[in-house]
Amino acid sequence: MRDRRRHDVVSWSMFFWFTTVVFSFVLFTGFSFSTFHLLFGETFHPVLALTRRISTVNAAVSNETRVPPVLSIRETVLLPDQVILFLKYPPSARLFTKDELVCIYLSAHDNPTKPRFKQPPARVDTEKLGEQIVRCPSCPRGMIVTVGSKSNGVLPPGPTHQWDSLAYEALIDNDNTTVVFVRGLNLRPERVSNASRYECVYGWDFTRLELLLRSEVLSIAQEIVRCKTPLSVLNNQRKVNSSVKASVRIKGNGILPSVARLGHLADSGHDPGPTRKPHEICICTMARNQARFLKEWVMYHAQIGIQRWYIYDNNSEDDTDSVIESLMDANYNISRHIWPWIKTQEGGFAHCALRARDSCDWVGFIDVDEFFHLPTGLMLHDVIRNLSSITTSFDTESGNIPIGEMRVSCHSFGPSGLKHVPQRGVMVGYTCRMAAPERHKSIVRPEALNSTLINVVHHFHLRDGFRFVDVDKTMMVVNHYKYQVWEVFKEKFYRRVATYVADWQDEQNVGSKDRAPGLGTRAVEPVDWSSRFCEVTDTGLRDRVLQNFANPGTSFLPWQNANDLQATGPSLE
Repeated sequence: MRDRRRHDVVSWSMFFWFTTVVFSFVLFTGFSFSTFHLLFGETFHPVLALTRRISTVNAAVSNETRVPPVLSIRETVLLPDQVILFLKYPPSARLFTKDELVCIYLSAHDNPTKPRFKQPPARVDTEKLGEQIVRCPSCPRGMIVTVGSKSNGVLPPGPTHQWDSLAYEALIDNDNTTVVFVRGLNLRPERVSNASRYECVYGWDFTRLELLLRSEVLSIAQEIVRCKTPLSVLNNQRKVNSSVKASVRIKGNGILPSVARLGHLADSGHDPGPTRKPHEICICTMARNQARFLKEWVMYHAQIGIQRWYIYDNNSEDDTDSVIESLMDANYNISRHIWPWIKTQEGGFAHCALRARDSCDWVGFIDVDEFFHLPTGLMLHDVIRNLSSITTSFDTESGNIPIGEMRVSCHSFGPSGLKHVPQRGVMVGYTCRMAAPERHKSIVRPEALNSTLINVVHHFHLRDGFRFVDVDKTMMVVNHYKYQVWEVFKEKFYRRVATYVADWQDEQNVGSKDRAPGLGTRAVEPVDWSSRFCEVTDTGLRDRVLQNFANPGTSFLPWQNANDLQATGPSLE
């Protein structure tokens, strides 16, 4: 014991003198512990004491069998109706399944040993190697949520953040700038804000009283901040990319809390700077509980020329993951990206545009209930080539400007007299629509996008030197099966995905095109719902699908389940 005590005294003495030297260095150079860590690795870890609240909760947890300490809750985020917990595992550990985990609610008061209750998680997803996202039912007021294993005990709670003010994603772009996605700045849509009012910060724990690496904000708009990445981060990005977080500071105010650990475009497996991009046309979408439509959506678009799909899963609770896996097994080039952040469609699309830039010449941004329809019968890449060949290079003498975006008109289809989900799919089942098109959806060149990545309602702002073109409706339109049978449509009342679009139940912008005309704000089926939104009969896409996809003998379509055919037999629905 004497040898051990002597060793401890020596260690603390060395720590005291080392700390004194480092603090002197900080005062005279402006460096911080975070800077030291970034430059020299993880050999020095100054740690401040935990708050009493978390310490007492951890003490209560210690009364039970604990999960092995190598497993931890990295972060916790409180959404309005869910709690998201990020679990971190050692590389060699086996990941827990949903059935093995339980959400545990502890008292946040001075006596956390009071009885607590447990609930099963709504979902458990594997984000990447050694990490999982656990979604728990919302946390009652005055409680702290953690997770436990039914066989191994309870994890100590992790740092907890409110969703209304948070840096939630960050990545280093190919030009070595950092793109940070933030919540809580409340910037106006489609407007570039004053970057000089903000600065970016890098570090490990923004709640501690330590200096952080700071950098200039190059642009800021909506929920996207582009920063100049410090050289120390770039020089050590492989070493620190899993631990360094980025956030934004409002000058004269505080730093936004952050769960945004730096990612890199290389993480997505793309070949940096290929001489020829591997895919001519890709699609990006954000979806929640759209599993029953995915097969039809993917299989159809593959037949007209789509080569790659980026699906941002926005808190699905159906079997979206298994449907995507089955399509991948059938050699469709699809990736599912877990995107748990509510009402952030614009941020998700910007994130996707960055990921797709090195792999795709063109990227279409549409929803799973939207289908490109080519009335001429051409393939999608033929239409795009014809349009983009109008001008493909800069020609200042003639004034030609290359096309960076193709805007495609949307036709909104109604229930078409149906009261139940059409078994043969939406393209065959819904054949009646509104006469006038609503809005448009875009197919863009990712490299043509403005550096702010501003996008609203599926179209982006372009950088100087590129222009958009409106696609003639005789060449291409989007069939938007917006108003389907009531059992499908009523799910839209849960929540909208767009940041600047009001939820269906909110009493604002009731007359917007994003609303169902005359429906109101309650999920109550109108008696005439099945006959609404029917002004023009349009069977163009249905006819093409039946001609090119249906089995000649059975009329069976490839995305139908086998039991559909057994139950109904051949039918034109």
